Amino acid sequence: MAQPNPLTTPPPGADTKLVPGHVEHTEAHSGAFPPFETSGFLAQLIWLALAFGLLYYLMDKIALPRIQSILHARAERLRADLDQAQAMKAEADAAGVAFETALRDAQGKARDIAQTTRNTLAAEAETKRKTLEAELNAKLVAAEATIRTRTEAAMGNVRSIAGEAASAIVERLTGQAPDRATLDRALDATAH
Repeated sequence: MAQPNPLTTPPPGADTKLVPGHVEHTEAHSGAFPPFETSGFLAQLIWLALAFGLLYYLMDKIALPRIQSILHARAERLRADLDQAQAMKAEADAAGVAFETALRDAQGKARDIAQTTRNTLAAEAETKRKTLEAELNAKLVAAEATIRTRTEAAMGNVRSIAGEAASAIVERLTGQAPDRATLDRALDATAH
């Protein structure tokens, strides 16, 4: 047979009803709410003062200094971070100004180099053009002289060919060859 459990079994003589799974006390509670009982009021005030004093001491000596040091360290870290950010911003602004200045200088130099190159190439082209013009003029003068000499030679040949043709025509028509002096006079008259 099982032994009764002292924790769940009511003591003998207790005024309780056993209901499976439920225990009900029928004793009536007497008195006021315990914190408002005047008989233990002084002890409660003393314990309240001791607990408050102990809590105040622990907060003053342990918790608040730690919180204060954490807040101070955080404020210092924030101040240092802000100072570093301000310094970096100043460096970035200075670098931006330096970049803009360098960019303007580089653009100016590039324009100067381009203008110098353009002027140099234009001068070289002008020199080459003048040289080519001089060479072409010299070749043109030589060609004109050659044409004149060949034209004169051709005209001299034309005169002799015309003289021979005229002599052959006159001889054929008249049956006699003209004399050379008459033929030269007739050719001179037609040339002018």
